[in-house]
Amino acid sequence: MELIFKRKLYRRLLEWKRVRKGRTAILIEGARRVGKSTLVEQFAKNEYESYILIDFNKASNEVKSLFNNLMNLDFIFLQLQSLYNVVLKKRKSVIIFDEVQNCPLARQAIKYLVNDGRYDYIETGSLISIKKNTKDITLPSEEERITLHPMDYEEFRWALGDKATVPLLRSFYENKMPLANAFRDKMRDFRLYMLVGGMPQAVSAYIETNNFSMVDQVKRGIVQIYRDDFQKLDPSGRLETLYSEIPSQLSQTGNRYKSYAVLGDVGEEKLMELMKNLEDSKTALFSYHSNDPNVGMSLAKDISKYKIYCADTGLFVTLAFWDKDHTENVIYQKLLNDKLGTNLGYVYENVIAQMLTASDNKLFYYTWAKDATHNYEIDFLLSRGAKIHPIEVKSSGYNTHKSLDMFCEKYSSRVDKRYLIYTKDFRKDGATTLLPVFMTMFL
Repeated sequence: MELIFKRKLYRRLLEWKRVRKGRTAILIEGARRVGKSTLVEQFAKNEYESYILIDFNKASNEVKSLFNNLMNLDFIFLQLQSLYNVVLKKRKSVIIFDEVQNCPLARQAIKYLVNDGRYDYIETGSLISIKKNTKDITLPSEEERITLHPMDYEEFRWALGDKATVPLLRSFYENKMPLANAFRDKMRDFRLYMLVGGMPQAVSAYIETNNFSMVDQVKRGIVQIYRDDFQKLDPSGRLETLYSEIPSQLSQTGNRYKSYAVLGDVGEEKLMELMKNLEDSKTALFSYHSNDPNVGMSLAKDISKYKIYCADTGLFVTLAFWDKDHTENVIYQKLLNDKLGTNLGYVYENVIAQMLTASDNKLFYYTWAKDATHNYEIDFLLSRGAKIHPIEVKSSGYNTHKSLDMFCEKYSSRVDKRYLIYTKDFRKDGATTLLPVFMTMFL
């Protein structure tokens, strides 16, 4: 039995339906297995009198060929109703184009279908394949795009039947109070999220089996799907390698992803193409170096200097232990209880990147020379109004923040709030707020 989880993007779909009233289609992008199809079908069932879901992974040639000729929309709608055995009702039905990248002409048809105005249209797809398959078609301007990310921490707690934790944490955050006795349990709960991650299948496996080996098996299956996709796009294997090396690159002390160290000699143009494909796949998150940390950080981003994170920290953990046939329960138990010897700073950095992205932040970082051999580094920079909020990440309870102090001195006129995100309880240290990692979502 497939578990259906509550997703926040559902509210965004409701708003689209209410405000747009069929004047635009909506395309939900996201990595494979992130829950796009489940979300849109649940939405169609609940919010419309009837719906047709065309899964272009499975659709027959007969269905696909309907979009070759749009002269007679009445004929197309009649055929669809008869093939799917569904009665469509004017302004009360929705047609879903699932995995729309596999039928480019259906994507092109959106313009005319929306203008016709009888029904609503929702599309899903992974951007990487959409781009590959839309070279020769006219992309519809009548289309809004939104991204479905892996489940965030609150969605994960909902899945476990817990609606209390996140509002409670928010209340502590807003009142600037430490959790005191409750902190240890909340930290352990959060480490569980880091291990399982936010891919619905992995969360399902955890709920149904309570067995980390089973969860890991599911996550390995998802990673394998990504690797197969990368192989199709780039048979040389370089794209797959870039993805697989994310944990090892992040665990090194260098302050960026060293593409040439991973791939060897590859031309600048080819590297840019590979990076764009990796970013578009939504399986990875890119944080770019801001050469001038200020409010308009996109204007000063350096596209040749970046860090890469996994879009889902649960998959990141599985990738980090990929050399084992399966990540044994004992590794998971040690990670869960914070007993694994490895420096896990990079896992925390990854989950912070994931949480900031889930809250619609673009990722930027900043480094500058400390001396001939060392750098200062601000791990994340947030733009808020006319000011910036710098963030330094510490994987331990270690609460010194030299980089943060030097940065705030250097750019004092630009900085409003400053944060150290770490694995201990909430507290203030002068102008710096020391924030437990699970409160990142409130920034």
